[in-house]
Amino acid sequence: MDKSEHYVREDVRGFLDMLEQMGGKGVEEVGAVDGRQQMRAMKAVAEADNRALAVHRDLTCPGPEGDIPLRLYDTKESRKAGPCVVFIHGGGFVIGDIEVYDSLCSEIAHQLDLPVVSVEYRLAPEHPFPAAPDDCEAAARWIASSPAELGREVTGLVISGDSAGGNLTIVTTNQLVNTPAAVPVLVQAPIYPVASDITEHSSFALFNEGFLLTGAAMAWFTRQYGGDASDPRHTPMVGDCSNTPPTVICTAGLDPLRDSGREYAAHLIQQGTEVSYFEFPGVIHGFVTLRKAIPSGQADLEAFLGAIKVKLARLTR
Repeated sequence: MDKSEHYVREDVRGFLDMLEQMGGKGVEEVGAVDGRQQMRAMKAVAEADNRALAVHRDLTCPGPEGDIPLRLYDTKESRKAGPCVVFIHGGGFVIGDIEVYDSLCSEIAHQLDLPVVSVEYRLAPEHPFPAAPDDCEAAARWIASSPAELGREVTGLVISGDSAGGNLTIVTTNQLVNTPAAVPVLVQAPIYPVASDITEHSSFALFNEGFLLTGAAMAWFTRQYGGDASDPRHTPMVGDCSNTPPTVICTAGLDPLRDSGREYAAHLIQQGTEVSYFEFPGVIHGFVTLRKAIPSGQADLEAFLGAIKVKLARLTR
């Protein structure tokens, strides 16, 4: 797709031109191990610096197949009882980890002034579906129980994540609606999520080449992850979303996943869920972890997080 046919921000165009000049192979060509290293390398050169926080500490919680690594972020050493953010990273269920999302989680903690717990769920293809949703649900339930290791009394959850983590955000929220945890999910906040079959959407046809995330990579991620698309823990829109808590969703205007987020937002609105939906124009998939290369994405992230703050203020006052 010719980028000149679409509105592309100047910093996004510069970043995409740089990637084109660098060449390089896609994750579907290099495989999972090298793909994970590529994502870490991208973070090192393209992501904003960490926010300085009072708490930046690794933890673990019990999982279905052993301990799940977690990382706690907080602007305060100690705080009164209140909500906690559960963050679930992206990367196609195959790549991505706590380290790649370290800066973003520190930013979320800084902007929301809430504790954030980042979840290191098991990755495909070594651990295909349903390992990821199993781990995320176990971690969310553990955090909701205000364990002593957390050192904070949790009164409600904000569940958020991007891309594959956006899918897992929705899946985990649905599980905790169907079988409640110790405290409720106050807000769910998926970032450019996979909520439905993306191949059916026009955005997938429009942006599957030349805008960082490619159709070939998405097809490869889907094969690695496995699972049954008719299972609501795999494709959440095939399940019951009628009792979804207040939701903040953002998508990127040049993202092959854009229309999946659009469709999910519309679906929730039709069922009566309170939804704030942002479609940020001229920006690509992944922008929330590319804020050094795409500095305009910082304002988008702040708008998204600001909407979460508004919803929480109304719910917790």
